[in-house]
Amino acid sequence: MAYDMYQEVILQHYRAPKNFGPLDGADRVGEESNPLCGDHITLRLKVEPASRRIAEVRFQGDGCAISVASASMLTERLAGLTLDDAGKLTQDDVMKQLGIPLSPVRVKCALTGFMALGRALHPASVPPAS
Repeated sequence: MAYDMYQEVILQHYRAPKNFGPLDGADRVGEESNPLCGDHITLRLKVEPASRRIAEVRFQGDGCAISVASASMLTERLAGLTLDDAGKLTQDDVMKQLGIPLSPVRVKCALTGFMALGRALHPASVPPAS
């Protein structure tokens, strides 16, 4: 029964992802692709300079239901975290959030957004000033 509930939550996040769309003026950008499934996620963060807190987070891209749902759930979790706290999230945190067992191929789908986050947290992800 709980498995069905998690599947429904995943489908809801896939059909109507949270924090989906562009984010003008992003301070951090990370991209990741999963060629095995065709997933591609771009994650953008706006960070409050003084507190280094994530003020806004958005993602764009496409992929399978697991990839999009996982990125959607991740963005909900990231809002309000500091960059340091976001960097402490683990792959296990992402997998627990999904709440269902996945095959090794689907694990890569689930972690596409998380890998994009890792790239966004790297200092090289800061867009050049215009």
